[in-house]
Amino acid sequence: MQNGTDQIQFDSDIYDIIRRNIKKYRKEKGLTSAQLAEMVDLSHDFIRQIESEKVGNNFSVETFYRIAVVLDVGLDKLIENNNR
Repeated sequence: MQNGTDQIQFDSDIYDIIRRNIKKYRKEKGLTSAQLAEMVDLSHDFIRQIESEKVGNNFSVETFYRIAVVLDVGLDKLIENNNR
């Protein structure tokens, strides 16, 4: 940013980016959503909701962090927009 004049661009679909990345890294690790749910101590239904585009933005930073730890990826990888 130069002298505060550049506009910061935020991803308006950040939850969708996170959802896609959770699913991507879960599959790369060879885990089912049920296995991931068990490893992060959440219900299978809740993990399915997180990965679903039809559900509202309803997961906490703690849940986000715990999923990242189990998937062995940094939080930055889960928010990385690979569609740019």
